[in-house]
Amino acid sequence: MGPPEPEQRFEAIYLAHYGAIATYVRRRTDSSDDIADVIAETFTTAWRRIDDIPDGDEARLWLYGVARRTLANHHRGQSRRAGLATRLREEAADWAHSMPDRDSDAAYQAFKRLPDQDRELLALVAWEGLSQPEIAKVLGCSRGALRIRLHRARKRLAKQLAAAELDLTRYGAHAVALAEGQS
Repeated sequence: MGPPEPEQRFEAIYLAHYGAIATYVRRRTDSSDDIADVIAETFTTAWRRIDDIPDGDEARLWLYGVARRTLANHHRGQSRRAGLATRLREEAADWAHSMPDRDSDAAYQAFKRLPDQDRELLALVAWEGLSQPEIAKVLGCSRGALRIRLHRARKRLAKQLAAAELDLTRYGAHAVALAEGQS
């Protein structure tokens, strides 16, 4: 009778040493999710390297080594994720502070008074920077229909800006012409 098949060998190692490895990991981390992840990764490594696992009780020691390295990698990953989360929170806070107060921004309020379709169309142009052919694709309409819709949306925005008594020259000569009913 030859050596056991890899599946049988892995099953025997798993059944013999799961408890010891699980206890080892539980003593070194607090989160039940982390415990499950580290144990799973340890035994995944054991499966991938089944031919490298020594026989007998040496297998348990080998698994401890794998679990130790897996825990170290896991803790390093947590540190990186925590650092990234801190940096992202700081950037978001800086970004939020740099945003104008929308409640007192007359231009933003004029924009908000537009119908949803106009706001979406103008946002695709101004905020997303899409070209007219790209916007036509996003909205599922022809380029001609898009040009008409965009012209009308810009005209309605110009009128809203004028109604807010904003200096339309700040938004360009086209905005002035649209607000005055010129095309």
